[in-house]
Amino acid sequence: MRACSSSSHPAVTALAERRRVTISSPAPDGWPPSLQLLLGEASADLWGAVLGSAGRLRSLRATGVTLQPDGASTVQYSAAVSWADGRDTREALAATTGARIPPGAAVVEGATDAGTVQVGLWRWPLDPALPGLEWASSSAEVARRLGDLGLIDRPPRLQLRSYRPGRRAVVEARTARSRLFLKVMRPSAVERLVARHRLLAGAVPVPPVLTATADGVVVLPGLPGTSLRALLAGNGAGLPDPAALDEILDALPPAVAGLSTPGRRVPGDALSRVADHAAVLGAVAGSLRPRLDALTATLSRADPGIHERVPVHGDFYEAQLLVDGGAVVGLLDVDTAGGGHRIDDWATLLAHLVVLEQVLPRPGTAAAYRRSLQDAALRRWPAGQLQPRVSATLLGLATGPFRVQQAGWPDRTAERLALAEEWAGPIALAA
Repeated sequence: MRACSSSSHPAVTALAERRRVTISSPAPDGWPPSLQLLLGEASADLWGAVLGSAGRLRSLRATGVTLQPDGASTVQYSAAVSWADGRDTREALAATTGARIPPGAAVVEGATDAGTVQVGLWRWPLDPALPGLEWASSSAEVARRLGDLGLIDRPPRLQLRSYRPGRRAVVEARTARSRLFLKVMRPSAVERLVARHRLLAGAVPVPPVLTATADGVVVLPGLPGTSLRALLAGNGAGLPDPAALDEILDALPPAVAGLSTPGRRVPGDALSRVADHAAVLGAVAGSLRPRLDALTATLSRADPGIHERVPVHGDFYEAQLLVDGGAVVGLLDVDTAGGGHRIDDWATLLAHLVVLEQVLPRPGTAAAYRRSLQDAALRRWPAGQLQPRVSATLLGLATGPFRVQQAGWPDRTAERLALAEEWAGPIALAA
């Protein structure tokens, strides 16, 4: 395998120079060409083509990997770079292939055994799809822009909460007097998110939009309450009961059912994504393919039932809920709110609780809470309709260890697949 630059960029780093670059997480030969290129030794050539004479790449470590069912991928890196002016810095870099390459990325070509792959590259925070990220990641710029609006009184301490290259980021900005969240997105998505918050305001406890900018930054206040996830990691005091969860979902305005998001299917419908998740897992964990094929076949026989289209959150799980004294006082990340099926919101929550039971040091609270919610859900829907949805959601969550490059991710992936199989077991027995 080799890498080559496009004609608009400098020549690639010499082979002898490249071999002094430390590359971690090499891609096995059976992986898709995009990952072969972005995780293999040739990735150093790609970055050498962009750096040119300005700097020399010394090490490159993948910190996040997203693979699409069509083989396109996005990789985040932590890199050590020695610059021509004598500085040594640690940089956050991103590379993406396929249709996700945004206009404005530095585009180079990598030649693989399967053909040429185009790659878009950029350096944090200069994400070409998220033009607002550059100022949203600068304490001085946040203070200047939001200070002029009276939203902040001094340069804040910033913490990056999440980042998906080319898609979105969340930056928390704190001062002694204020706590804000800057949601950075593609500018074309701002109006849609602001409209959702306005529609939901007053009906459910979503954070109000304080301001939104044309370059893709929506500013929201921090809300009171404790994350449901934090309560589940403790003794469980103050957990909302099933009725409180239903109450918050029942309060979603009817007009939400008419909302849609470009490129998304029915919000929260994990069953429709089973084949996609299985394809991704099979591509990076080939030894699991027989089990994935069997699970896919089992879930294809599940009874979908007939469910009314109603307002749903679309990504309803414990990290999205803030709680105070058993009441839900905050509902977060309403980007996916739309028309769907209530059973899917509950299946999403149950699946996340199942994973929490696996990862928390003291899982007893999460396990007991999951059982109570499961009992409540089974009083409303048949097991043959609820359990396959939980299984399908667990299959999607099985991509997580690979995506974040967790140590020992192959074993963690197999463990989550086993959970999905366990929840699908009753379906297989009934078939």
